Amino acid sequence: MTRRLHFPYQFDGRGRSREDDEATWIRGLIEQVLFTTPGERVMRPEFGSGLHELVFAPNSPELAATVQFLVQGALQQWLSDLISVEQVEVRSLEAGLAVTVAYTILRDQHHQQEVFELGGRP
Repeated sequence: MTRRLHFPYQFDGRGRSREDDEATWIRGLIEQVLFTTPGERVMRPEFGSGLHELVFAPNSPELAATVQFLVQGALQQWLSDLISVEQVEVRSLEAGLAVTVAYTILRDQHHQQEVFELGGRP
């Protein structure tokens, strides 16, 4: 059985590593891919999407399109054995971006949609 550790790492009420159901675990994996900067992980320096590098870039429709491309590519590269990315939508906010990811969990064909925010709030 695969252990699905909670992200960010926590302990449960028994003092053991907290585990999640599959949908919550996959959401945590997507969050890790989105918010890890390439080069941040020592043993896997190419892991991540580069989203944090765009925090101080001028907010524009072009930036939103770039983020959409980066997110879709990173998720397909790192999580294609677990999910099928159906749609990535990026909205420019005053001080940040909101990234909506629609995907299907491959094991049970369950459709999910999650919103991840970087910077300001919608």
